[in-house]
Amino acid sequence: MKATIERATLLKGLGHVHSVVERRNTIPILSNVLLEASADGGLRLMATDLDLQINETVEAQVSDAGATTVPAHTLFDIVRKLPEGSQVELTAAEGRMQIIGGRARFTLAALPRDDFPIIAEGELPTRFELPAATLRQIIDKTRFAISTEETRYYLNGIYLHVTDGELRAAATDGHRLARVTVARPDGAEAMPGVIIPRKCVAELRKLLDEVDGTVEVSLSESKVRFGLGNAVLTSKLIDGTFPDYSRVIPTANDKLLKLDPRSFEEGVDRVSTIASERTRAVKMTLDRDKITLSVTSPENGTAAEEVPADYAAQGIEIGFNARYLLDILGQIDGDVVEVHLADAAAPTLLRENDNAPALYVLMPMRV
Repeated sequence: MKATIERATLLKGLGHVHSVVERRNTIPILSNVLLEASADGGLRLMATDLDLQINETVEAQVSDAGATTVPAHTLFDIVRKLPEGSQVELTAAEGRMQIIGGRARFTLAALPRDDFPIIAEGELPTRFELPAATLRQIIDKTRFAISTEETRYYLNGIYLHVTDGELRAAATDGHRLARVTVARPDGAEAMPGVIIPRKCVAELRKLLDEVDGTVEVSLSESKVRFGLGNAVLTSKLIDGTFPDYSRVIPTANDKLLKLDPRSFEEGVDRVSTIASERTRAVKMTLDRDKITLSVTSPENGTAAEEVPADYAAQGIEIGFNARYLLDILGQIDGDVVEVHLADAAAPTLLRENDNAPALYVLMPMRV
């Protein structure tokens, strides 16, 4: 195989695919990226970790069609350090690949293309399109709540499902819940509820920054594929049952607190400076038209700040994990956040208003 490609084009393509490759691999071929030059002038880049696969086609001048695989992170680092604006010449033969860019010349050990594993997608009966902006919103407003606890593997992703004529995405780690509702796209009527793994969500979010139009989503009960222009991301889904999260969304919280999300966020951030790393607890004392945020840390001291608020119900004291509260407030775009409370032990509901696409549930802490 022999192909010439602009450094910036190759670097961008490799930047998309190399992050799928795990740094430590017991199977050598999984450390590699597949490069496939076709006679029609395209160079296909492909990487996989056996659960997630990405392939992207970039423009290249192909002299000899062919394919090989070379270490992904090494190739990315080489191309990154080549002179800007240079043309990169890739030549593969006899278990080696030569890379020439500017005055630099590298030779890498290559493994045969036939050894490279490819995820078999099988049938993907559900197909629909979502605007890239909608998909970005779904991910940004839910992914912070994805659990990182490996024992509860069924919470290690975003649950995407259709209900009541809407497409919903939810994520929870048992301490907080994030849910986003968008209009159901055509073609999604009969889709199964699927859990999209955390790593797939992270890679998809990176790719979405460069997509303006729509994303093609195709899925079955075990696989999902996202078509993003020149790039295609395919992932296995988490094989598990997502809990019935609707049961923890409170409907009878009768104490309503309204306040400016930015001043609330800044206040929580300031007082939590001295919170102990282990608990990160911040106490909210609610009085008429104000709340007092306070932190007491045996090792560091105390902090308190008053934040003006619209509150007319009975006074209440409640504690939250500051980090969790800040994650949620960071996703509130409007000028007002509504906090619906019941008591110091019940789940608390946060949202912009009744019609907001996103809502959040946060479990309180004892303080």
